[in-house]
Amino acid sequence: MKQVIATLIFAVGAIFTTSAQDTMTDASVKTIALEQTPGEFTQKTLTVPAGTYVFEIANKGIDHNVGFVLVEKGKDISKPENHIQTAYVTAPVGTNETQTSKPTTLTAGEYVYFCPLNPTSTDNTLVVQ
Repeated sequence: MKQVIATLIFAVGAIFTTSAQDTMTDASVKTIALEQTPGEFTQKTLTVPAGTYVFEIANKGIDHNVGFVLVEKGKDISKPENHIQTAYVTAPVGTNETQTSKPTTLTAGEYVYFCPLNPTSTDNTLVVQ
């Protein structure tokens, strides 16, 4: 099931492109760098101000591809329609590689993040103030 969801996530991300990155200045987009190791993200909780971010996901020694899913806290994470699709990495992240998402505007609130391909916990929290 996770493979199906992950494949869907990557397919949707590849099909839909936006020109948002072209219309924003580099200074307005910040990067949130997250690392995955076998079975977990090394950063469990992050707090950032509201704004536009690119997620940079690093695969640190996992012997298969990884991905990234961001969901508003309280929504059903198993439903792709609840995923913030611009936060998906634009390609699967291979072993010892890094990939990025599209620019994603985050408003105040709490979000959870996880990997559909690396059995990470689903209680990693991103707090946006």
